[in-house]
Amino acid sequence: MFKDILKISGLPVLVATLCCLSPVIIVLAGLGSVAFASSLADTLYGDYKWYFRAAGLLLLTASMVFYLRRTKGICTIDEAVKRRNEVINIVILSLVAGILGYILVLYGVVHYIGAFMGLWSY
Repeated sequence: MFKDILKISGLPVLVATLCCLSPVIIVLAGLGSVAFASSLADTLYGDYKWYFRAAGLLLLTASMVFYLRRTKGICTIDEAVKRRNEVINIVILSLVAGILGYILVLYGVVHYIGAFMGLWSY
């Protein structure tokens, strides 16, 4: 079950953190300077962070629906009502994993990598 929750929430967390992850990737790939990446990070995180978060939430919803339909075989409303507890558990665990993953990746990993590279200060 833990691997399934990580499969559901992994890509949406990555999409939601792209506001700050993309400048890091640009610098690491050698596609831009630190100054360009820093200004891009200011723009993306300052003005568009809620769009990235919304995209991550929509992708999380889509991945939960895809998982429930393909893996668990819950395709109709009647089937979802019959297996209500299982659906609720998967939804809650996926949301918690998505939120914790977002916080860990964005404010932990990406922040410290960007600070080490000089994209932003502590």
